[in-house]
Amino acid sequence: MSEVLDVREELLKNVRWGKVTAAIISDDEGIIAGTAPVKEEAEKLGLSVLLIREEGSRVGKGEEIIRFRGSPKQIVMAEEVLIGLLAKPSGIATQAKRFVEQTGGRPKIVSGAWKKMPPSLKEMIRTAVAAGGVAARIAPYPFAYLDKNYIELLGGIKQSLKAVAHLNTGSKVVQIKGRYNDIEAEACEAAEAGADIIFIDTGKVEDVQAVTGKLRQRGLRDKVKIAFGGGLSLEAIEYFKSLDLHILDIGRQIVDAPILDMRLEIIATEI
Repeated sequence: MSEVLDVREELLKNVRWGKVTAAIISDDEGIIAGTAPVKEEAEKLGLSVLLIREEGSRVGKGEEIIRFRGSPKQIVMAEEVLIGLLAKPSGIATQAKRFVEQTGGRPKIVSGAWKKMPPSLKEMIRTAVAAGGVAARIAPYPFAYLDKNYIELLGGIKQSLKAVAHLNTGSKVVQIKGRYNDIEAEACEAAEAGADIIFIDTGKVEDVQAVTGKLRQRGLRDKVKIAFGGGLSLEAIEYFKSLDLHILDIGRQIVDAPILDMRLEIIATEI
């Protein structure tokens, strides 16, 4: 069997011993994420990294993200590998930052959608979200998150909270969806049973008003923080700032952000 021809070797055979300085340049304004893996991969390729932006830093259109030096083949390989490690996480970080800036700090933005991604992508998404100033979890770790399935398995909201009452887990978060009772009754049951955060995971804005109103009526509002999630767009954030809640969980609208466009440019050659 004949060997597979490496076209790059053939194209670059007369300049293989040269040295090239190149940079990856942003084609849009955004937030940079993925710098640790891209630096590691650049060094694996044999490149000398001359400069690299800090994780979470803002880059303008036409500005360098990373500059490196290596052989012509290493530079060609860098274009194939490194942009892919930066473009998607930087797109996620950029969108996360937009949500944070839109709220002005309240309510707090979190994004837990990374849990639904393939294992190979989870760490990339978590670090990208963090680079954009968004928490990857609804509460500081450790915490107990009692979702609808735990509530079903343990026999209800009160029983689920009782099951974790003895644990030193920090916050106790209860997801409510109006499955076992009306949404207001579920919220009151959770508050009375010791929940710290009530997560209204319905996507219905009227549920926020119904829940907070009922909690105030029952004298329970100050016992809990209110979180809300379900298909929220960037344009809707301004309205949610006026509501009585602490946390917004933004999923697909952050994780499915488009890539931050960027390109590789050769800066100097010594051929």
